[in-house]
Amino acid sequence: MGDPAGIGPEVVAKAWAVRTAHGLDPFFAIGSRRALAAVFSGPVETIAHPEAAAEVFPRALPLLPVEDPEPFAPGVPGADCARTALDSLELGVGLVRAGAAAGLVTGPVAKGELRAIGFVHPGQTEFVAERCGVAAGAVAMMMVGPDLKTVPVTIHLPLSEVPRTLTVELVLARARTTVKGLQRDFGLPAPRLAVAGLNPHAGEGGMMGREEAEVIVPAIEALRAEGIEVTGPHSADALFHAAARAGYDAALCMYHDQALIPVKTLYFDEGVNMTLGLPILRTSPDHGTAFGIAGRGVASPRSMIAAIRLAGQCARARAAG
Repeated sequence: MGDPAGIGPEVVAKAWAVRTAHGLDPFFAIGSRRALAAVFSGPVETIAHPEAAAEVFPRALPLLPVEDPEPFAPGVPGADCARTALDSLELGVGLVRAGAAAGLVTGPVAKGELRAIGFVHPGQTEFVAERCGVAAGAVAMMMVGPDLKTVPVTIHLPLSEVPRTLTVELVLARARTTVKGLQRDFGLPAPRLAVAGLNPHAGEGGMMGREEAEVIVPAIEALRAEGIEVTGPHSADALFHAAARAGYDAALCMYHDQALIPVKTLYFDEGVNMTLGLPILRTSPDHGTAFGIAGRGVASPRSMIAAIRLAGQCARARAAG
């Protein structure tokens, strides 16, 4: 459920409440009893093992509890809440790795609060990768909307550092991870990639930058030589309208905002953050802890619903593959 003081418990409970209308696969929550009780008056049943979740799910939200934070109040983060969030995440990763659950949906956490208790990872993605024995550089973040998927090549970097961080090898690594993820999790045997340029007008033949000619084009040529269907580099300002989106399965973008702005603009309440390159399935709603509205009953569950639905769809695709 993420940080218990945030909106994670509320949106998880709301997702369960509309499970039938949205065709959600059975799921169970991991987190604080107290946090859930503070925002949800519906039925909750504590389970001791994941195996009990499917039987409980039709009548109550199954909860695998961890230690409650003390003191606790919605909207008031602190060290105890961060520890509860971390314990929940650790347990969830372990259960999915052990095959006790088909996928992991991670609620939002407060990175600053986690750092204060000694959490050394940039975020949950890197933590999950480490626990799965995967180097952080071998995974990719995919933003998923109803008809748009984007993958940033560089992620949490100052914009000034992006040009010198981009390399042919990095673009190739992100592209290959994306292709494998589309094949494994979305059942696409021959995914189509569109690659964005870094500079305005994709460099305008070198007039507005050399990264396209020196990094992006060589990477595209190498991908084509591997048999991957890829186009680009495209001018990013013309890559995300409806007609353009119909021509590819995922867009490979050069930096964080280039990938996230189109998804959040088109699908702010239903975008999903998915991690590719892991041996386990992991999705996440595309929003933060929203401490300012926690406990008020007004948080939208749409992104959490989308994350749970996508996890179920991808789990079935993996099983079928």
